Amino acid sequence: MAGYIFLGPEIGQKHDEIAALRNKLAAKGIFEETVFYAGETSALTMANAIQNRSLFTQCNLFIIKNADQIKKKDEVSLIASCMKELDAETMLVLVSDECKLDSGIDNSCPKENRKVFYEMFENQKSEWVNSFFRRGGYRIDSDGVDTILEMVENNTDALRRECSRLMLLLPKDGTISAEDIEQRLSHSRQESAFTLFSRIAAGDISRSVESLHTLLAAKEKPQSILAALASCFKKLRDYMSLAKNGEPNNFELKKIGIFSPKARSDYAMAMRRYNAATADSGMALTAEYDILTRSSGTALEVTLMDVYLLKLFALQSQ
Repeated sequence: MAGYIFLGPEIGQKHDEIAALRNKLAAKGIFEETVFYAGETSALTMANAIQNRSLFTQCNLFIIKNADQIKKKDEVSLIASCMKELDAETMLVLVSDECKLDSGIDNSCPKENRKVFYEMFENQKSEWVNSFFRRGGYRIDSDGVDTILEMVENNTDALRRECSRLMLLLPKDGTISAEDIEQRLSHSRQESAFTLFSRIAAGDISRSVESLHTLLAAKEKPQSILAALASCFKKLRDYMSLAKNGEPNNFELKKIGIFSPKARSDYAMAMRRYNAATADSGMALTAEYDILTRSSGTALEVTLMDVYLLKLFALQSQ
């Protein structure tokens, strides 16, 4: 069969591409799927499994996630050889949130099977949410759309999941407002980097640690968590700038991407615990740990993220 490489931060579109490949295999008959996480499983183990596929199924699909962790020369050589030498009944897919892999692996994949999925632009995300609700027979106002985009992670997989859940909870008669969205999301949503920031803003270290570990246990990548927190700290600095002139009004808050009452409350609480200097330090710390987690491998991710969180709370006391 063929090898594929799907890269970039847009999780939902990558999932859609993999789902299409599964459907393609299913049309041929029974197939077996195996998922590996680079950094947790050795390249040798993955290569042996791919090259000695099951003889009891017609087709085999192998998926290697976090493929950017394959960096050592011998590991790259093994996986690149697998990609080049796939038999007629085997499909291999390498997945990463990064936008490129080691050139040895990149070059082993047919160019037409290598895709990078970038995050949507702001106007694209708004239209995506609007269209999703319209197809379901719902009407939603612009503030409702903005509130969803503020409270849900920035990828179509998370947006699709949360919007589908909302449509189970909301009536079709009338127009969905920001208040409707906030009320339902606050009561029904799972942990996210934004609920983690809410607990950081409240100064609740024990619940922050609990949120962080829940996210990591669900295989949320540290870099995704850190990217969301970096965005939150940037908004905090913008909020601080507005607050110098008194209580910010709704128009000013919307301009910096703060739409819901809950978010306004979070940033107001965070401003009581961080000043401009410590908020800047929080942004720098977040960037530092993004680099550290990318270069350390999966074995140290939990420890590094725990240290990061403790350092964020230490800034609150400065």
